[in-house]
Amino acid sequence: MDAELSMLTLRALRRVLRATEIGSRQLATTTGLTPSQLLVLREIDLRGRTTPSAIAQALEFSQATITAIVDRLVSLGFAQRQRSEADKRQFHLSLLPEGIKALADAPDPLQMRFTNRFEALPMWERAMILAATERLAMLMDAQNIDAAPLLDGGQIDRAEPQ
Repeated sequence: MDAELSMLTLRALRRVLRATEIGSRQLATTTGLTPSQLLVLREIDLRGRTTPSAIAQALEFSQATITAIVDRLVSLGFAQRQRSEADKRQFHLSLLPEGIKALADAPDPLQMRFTNRFEALPMWERAMILAATERLAMLMDAQNIDAAPLLDGGQIDRAEPQ
């Protein structure tokens, strides 16, 4: 019975990993974006004209990660940086028409479906899932790996989809 539970747990983990991989591949095929790039685009769209610092704080990404992602979005013609009139040291980000189109074309990301469904669960169940997931990370010696709150298997600041 113990071996069977181990196998069933590993199978469930594999399904989560595969769902993440499939979602990332769908996104890349449709828009050419990585999941983290899509999150940054969505955050810029949500906030309108905003700063990289505000995006980093909202997504819990480092400033360096946001800089790398924004560099890529700018090079793709999806977003633009404009120097602040009030403070010349600051930049504001806004979407360009290609970025708006990419958002419209993007499939519903796995992360958003997960978040919506997870938040609909009762608090006790969310806490139980968190505890079990943290325990899985510990069992896999992954508890000290720095990870942004993002369902993606690759580096979050990579320029190209995998």
